This record gives sequence, C-alpha cells and structure tokens, in this order.
Amino acid sequence: MLKKKIGLITLTVVLSASALVGCGGSNDKKSDTGKDLKGNITAVGSSALQPLVEAASSGFTEKNPNVKVNVQGGGSGQGLSQISSGTVQIGNSDVFAEEKKVKTDNLEDNKVAVVGMGPVVNKEVKVDNITSQQLADIFTGKIKNWKEVGGADQEIVVINRAQGSGTRATFEKFALNGQQSVKAQEQDNSGSVQKIVGQTPGSISYLAFSYFKGDIKPLKVDGVEPKAENIADNKWKIWSYEHMYTQKKADEATKAFIEYMKSDDVQNKLVSKLGYISINQMKIERDANGKVSEVK
Repeated sequence: MLKKKIGLITLTVVLSASALVGCGGSNDKKSDTGKDLKGNITAVGSSALQPLVEAASSGFTEKNPNVKVNVQGGGSGQGLSQISSGTVQIGNSDVFAEEKKVKTDNLEDNKVAVVGMGPVVNKEVKVDNITSQQLADIFTGKIKNWKEVGGADQEIVVINRAQGSGTRATFEKFALNGQQSVKAQEQDNSGSVQKIVGQTPGSISYLAFSYFKGDIKPLKVDGVEPKAENIADNKWKIWSYEHMYTQKKADEATKAFIEYMKSDDVQNKLVSKLGYISINQMKIERDANGKVSEVK
C-alpha cells in the first residue's frame, strides 16, 4: 500500500513538472523571430514620420518587452546626421540621404511608408482651392493678401518649417518647383506648425497628412484634394517616402524593429489609420532626383 502511495506521488510530481515545462514559463516572452531580443533603440529625425514610429513602437515592445524604443523628432537633417555619425540606431527622414549630401556607404535605406504633404491654412480663411502657381507665388512672397486668390481682404501670414526639415525640403521641391520659401517665422516641428496655424488668423503653412486635424484646413491645389488615393497614382505630387535609415551592420533589435515596420501589422493597419500610405499601395515610384516611373 505504501509503495502505491509513493508511486502516485512520484507520478503527480512528474506530471506537474511536465506541465510547467510545456508552458515554457509564461514570463519568458519571445519575439516574432523566435529570439529573446534585448536592447535600446533610439530613432531620431522626421517629425512627419514620428507619429507612425511612436505608434508602431508600442506594438513592437509589447511583443519584445526587453527592448526599449525611444522616438524623437528634430527634423530629417538631424536624423540623417546622427545615423551617419552612428550616435543613434535609426535616422528618420522624409528625404533621401543623397538629397542632404549624406554619404550612404555604411547606411541602409528602409522605406516604411509614403507621406503626403500639403498646404494648410487657419480654418477661418475663406479659400478652399488655389492653383499651383498661386501656391508658389504665396510662398515666394509675390501674393501677400488673400483677396488676390479669391479670399477676404486679409494679410497672408506664412509659417515655415526650419531649414533642415524634410517636410520643408519636399514642399519646396514639389510645390514650389525648387524655389525657396520667403523668409518668415520658422518652427522646428510639425506639431508646433499645426498649433500656430490654428491660432493665427490669415496664416498658411504645410504639413504631412497625419497632422491634418484641429483648427486648420488643408487646401486643394488645382482642384485636386490632398488624400492618399491621389498620391498612389501621382495626381497629388507633394509627397515623399518615409525613410528609416540604419547602419548596414545594425544590431538584432534594430533589424527586428525595421522588419516589424514593414509587417502586415503596421502596413495594413497603422499606416492608413494614421494618415500615411503603405509602400505596397503605390502604383508609381520616385527616385532621389524626383524622376517618376511605374512600380515594376
């Protein structure tokens, strides 16, 4: 009888141990790649890309709790400068590194989305559509009053992003035909532009689609509405790729984060939800010189 009891106890202990092993230890979370990822990732640069990277980082760290992701703005120029010098793991940019004369020998260009940009005005401005020529004339100082483009008799207040901003570089290249904007008030990030345009009567600036909210109003240009479907076939021409530059010999955590940015979780859900366009939706592509061709 005693032997039977000992046998039952032993069997119970073995089964319990097996169950624990089968669970794998519920606190031992694995990454999607099947590895235990650890590390710190700092992503710096484009404020236009910042909302997407911040949102994606939450999903990534939920799957990989031993990785910390720190996302900062500062503008594309700063992102490219810091990844080039190796002081951060990711440099976020709205423009190709080549456009900023940054050497790319040791860099990997990861295109994670497309961002549309467009002119925005204070919501009280009585203009909804302007021509591309009028837009260029406003930002180069030739048109200074809203009445010249069908609005009220009100001074136009131009607000720029700072030099080094990828949003500014894209806007000047594709909306102003390469001309520089008139000297005006400058802001370091898109959030500040959004706030100031909303508070300043008669003001105009430019923002990524993801910032089209609050007390501002996007303008149509030549009758074309600034929206994702018009970018996919290049009807709306003010857009750029969102680049996440890394070192070619990036660490495993950084590589995994870039893979996550390109995954269905991000591309099919977060990208459109936050006002960006998935790389997979583009019918055309554009190189660093602005040359457009059909996606092969």
